[in-house]
Amino acid sequence: MKFIADVMLGRLARWLRLLGYDTLYSNRYSDEDIVNIAAIENRIILTRDTRLVQRRRAHRYLLITSDHYEEQLAQVVRELNLDVQSYVYTRCAACNGELTLVPKESVRDEVPPYVYATQERFARCRECGRIYWRGTHAERMWQKLREMLRA
Repeated sequence: MKFIADVMLGRLARWLRLLGYDTLYSNRYSDEDIVNIAAIENRIILTRDTRLVQRRRAHRYLLITSDHYEEQLAQVVRELNLDVQSYVYTRCAACNGELTLVPKESVRDEVPPYVYATQERFARCRECGRIYWRGTHAERMWQKLREMLRA
């Protein structure tokens, strides 16, 4: 399942990427851009804009009801029955690129010394080159996700 999120849903897009879902987002996309990209790439439009979904080519969409990203994520997961475990940390939260596991030695000079000493697995974004590892932030993310989906 692939998504494209409108300008009002940047935080939601980031969370979907963390869950491993291919989610395009840019604050530069016009409504027409969003509809065209969704049609060409077979993406589901995520929007809070009722005028956007009334466009002729906007066929697959989910109208997001809340202003709060926690509730937005819960709505998307619930209504589209998303798997929130199988694809976690497979996409870059910043640019949506795919993450690839890389040898620990290859990131020695690119991560803080403590991180290098305490972590064994690293992934790099194929698009922007960012490096990811499962530090304490990963457990906080899971806790936050559990809280959001319980609501």
